[in-house]
Amino acid sequence: MSSSLSNSKITLAAAKLRLPLTVPYRLAFGEQTHFDVLLVAALGSGTVGWGEATILPGYTDETIEQAWSLAKDLTDRCTTIQDLNSACDKMLDSAPFTATAFLTALDWLAENPILRRSGRFELLGTVNGKADDRDKLEQEVETLLGRGYKTLKVKIGWEPEADLKQVNVVREIVNGRAKLRVDGNQGYTRDQAIHFLSRLEPEDIELVEQPCAAEDWDSAAAITKASKVPLMLDESIYVLSDIDRAADLKCADYIKLKLMKLGRLNTLENGLRQISDRGMTAVLGNGVATDLGCWMELCVALGNVKTAGEMNGFLKTPVQLLEPVLKCEGASVILDGSMPRINLDAVRGHAIDRAGAWKELD
Repeated sequence: MSSSLSNSKITLAAAKLRLPLTVPYRLAFGEQTHFDVLLVAALGSGTVGWGEATILPGYTDETIEQAWSLAKDLTDRCTTIQDLNSACDKMLDSAPFTATAFLTALDWLAENPILRRSGRFELLGTVNGKADDRDKLEQEVETLLGRGYKTLKVKIGWEPEADLKQVNVVREIVNGRAKLRVDGNQGYTRDQAIHFLSRLEPEDIELVEQPCAAEDWDSAAAITKASKVPLMLDESIYVLSDIDRAADLKCADYIKLKLMKLGRLNTLENGLRQISDRGMTAVLGNGVATDLGCWMELCVALGNVKTAGEMNGFLKTPVQLLEPVLKCEGASVILDGSMPRINLDAVRGHAIDRAGAWKELD
């Protein structure tokens, strides 16, 4: 960004949104019924850039209350792009999700060419049903397969034997028609992870994701010896140096990145290249994000990622912030290179609180 642009005046607005989920989202650390979203607008000379962060326990140490407090402070005191960039860079270690909401709004405002990409990108489908209700689970899986999904995500991280049953029942229903991506969401101790991985048969399993706590790198390295399937780190990866740490420890075959951890679109793209350079395979996408964040990740994914995308959070809520809405065909999203708008009616209808220059937007 040129110095003249960085000194440009901006006005900021922020909103705290609560978006309902169509069905509860089951995770090892709790069932979610809504998304708590920080939405940010950066107003330049005649243009507006937008960014978001969806705050979920287990995905970040930030809370929505902390994010909202920081957002109100930034909207009050940052009057130039340089001010905001400097403030957000200082926040990236302690509050990356909040910083990313503002920095991606600047990416939009600066018309980052990444956001003009066009193409088709395939998503995975998420399985929410339980093995104990096989009929309902089978109906759900068949619906996903019928829509064209070739990769399905199965959540685990509760109790290893019950989780093995869950994966095996889904695998039996799928019967070779899709790959399974098994996500532990940090739910296991090292011994539980070894128990699960040593008994999980590799047929149709693409990978097992983050079975142990994000900060437990020793367990991440130890469980590789027990696993018959590839392993992926997600929550352990917060900064680009974590990619090198995983490669040096040889504790991951796949690395998943999310835009909300990394601040800027270009940083995310650099991270994807770094994963490949270190001999691992990249996965991209946030299943807990609005269509705004998902669209940005889709733009970065085009030309950089060959695995099924996880940026499917927008399919979990009936509320869409973008207009026109993202175009889906089967399991794929199609981007035409045009810039969307924000549906301000949707924002007003789901805003719990607002701060900053909303009068200029309304």
